[in-house]
Amino acid sequence: MKKGIEIRIRGFQDGDAEEAAAIWNQVVEDGEAFPQEEGLTAEEALRFFKEQSFTGVAEEADSGRLLGLYILHPNNVGRCGHICNASYAVRRDARGMGAGESLVRHCLAQARALDFRIMQFNAVVKANRPARNLYQKLGFRELGTIPGGFRMKDGHMEDIVLYYYLLQPEKETGKS
Repeated sequence: MKKGIEIRIRGFQDGDAEEAAAIWNQVVEDGEAFPQEEGLTAEEALRFFKEQSFTGVAEEADSGRLLGLYILHPNNVGRCGHICNASYAVRRDARGMGAGESLVRHCLAQARALDFRIMQFNAVVKANRPARNLYQKLGFRELGTIPGGFRMKDGHMEDIVLYYYLLQPEKETGKS
């Protein structure tokens, strides 16, 4: 992490919409991690981020500049509604400063607070080594690989890796 940068995580606020949309759209434009192909306007972002179970933002404590964000929501409904999913976006010029790890750690705590039992990632691009290294460092378990599951911006296909993380003790999830 870059010296002198203090990162604070807080809940999304209406006034964050434009800056959050810009960060989200950078990841969409990169075409290497998110499945979306179209960016969000500030109005669409406001609606989208408020629809989530929780949207967290990472900001530089001194300046209040947004460094990144995450969205947290159920992965499914009904009998699988206890499983959540999340997506993370970090501003290009803030990558490698610790914002991503701060966002994931906060997201896991928030998921527990919302009584989710499992975090599941459905489509982590295999070539996204920084994200995969972080998830492994934090204790996510790899479920498997789907060959050619993601179409990169340049059109070639990349494998995707599925991950999960037990938010509650294993004995409570039905395992012995």
